[in-house]
Amino acid sequence: MQKYQKSRKKTGNKSRLFCHTWLHITHYSLIITHHLALSSTTNNFLGTGTSSGVPMVACHCEVCTSTNNKDKRLRSSILVQSPATTLVIDSGPDFRQQMLTHQVDKLDAILFTHSHKDHIAGLDDVRAYNYFQQKPMDVYATEATLKRIKVEFDYAFADIKYAGVPSIQLHSLNEEDAFSVGDMKVQPIPVWHMYMPVIGFRIGDFTYITDANRIEDSAKEKIKGSKVLVLNALRKEKHISHFSLQEALDLADELEVPEVYLIHLSHQMGLHDIVSQQLPPGRFLAYDGLKIQIP
Repeated sequence: MQKYQKSRKKTGNKSRLFCHTWLHITHYSLIITHHLALSSTTNNFLGTGTSSGVPMVACHCEVCTSTNNKDKRLRSSILVQSPATTLVIDSGPDFRQQMLTHQVDKLDAILFTHSHKDHIAGLDDVRAYNYFQQKPMDVYATEATLKRIKVEFDYAFADIKYAGVPSIQLHSLNEEDAFSVGDMKVQPIPVWHMYMPVIGFRIGDFTYITDANRIEDSAKEKIKGSKVLVLNALRKEKHISHFSLQEALDLADELEVPEVYLIHLSHQMGLHDIVSQQLPPGRFLAYDGLKIQIP
């Protein structure tokens, strides 16, 4: 009887040890799996054009008259989706059309890079999401951009609001501090659009930068290590406030990012298919509707 009890005690200890170990491993497996799920995003280019879009009104150049859909560019914006969260970076004049085209039925937040009209003009159309989601739209931007939004859409922030105006919840971001939107961690990256501060965003291994012509060394450090970089390149010729094609390519090489997509393209860049053939490996002209998966 004593031998049986001792044997049972040893067996019980082993069982408890096994259960504890199994639970421990399972717990950390769930954490790792959860982390991997959060780091995976699908990124859909809603627009890849500059402020005038492509084709440009009243222009009859070979790009503006091209029948290739990749030469038709709405104003620059991107849809970023994780398993739990959907956000858009910038809502320009084509925002409504972009949301309808890509059937975006759920939108958790909009992140703004800066306050120029081609990046904020479509904000009024969050009214549809207000109605169907029954909550204000969360908007993240610097204080300077939020101030401009309050001016451009003053009726949305009036003390006495007209029925049906957009409901917007403003969140001020600090260019140095990361913040969370749902299950996404977002790191702001300050860049310069001539004299104007603009914010880029890094989400996991994906970095998005538009409307820049200068990036300081401290900001470059925040970009390094990205697997995918989206970067503006207005045209081949030098410009006062945007990277040219060669400047963007040189910066991509300096940052050693393996995969780079160029946006905010004007009709002066040239035909999509021809320019694409001239780019080095790992460098691409983005186009409207392009989707990339970030594991």
